[in-house]
Amino acid sequence: MKMNDIRIGTLGGTLCSIWASVSLGDVLQTVVMAAIGTIVSFLTSRLLGRVGRKN
Repeated sequence: MKMNDIRIGTLGGTLCSIWASVSLGDVLQTVVMAAIGTIVSFLTSRLLGRVGRKN
């Protein structure tokens, strides 16, 4: 066996074990939390930008 074959096999096994342990609910929760974090970050930066311009 070549070293690349071993690495690909190890990577494939790792990905399959991770895939089996992650549910659709976990993925959806992550997507929603990322969207909320993005919106909050954007609004905070806009608010701080406006406060900075007033002074």
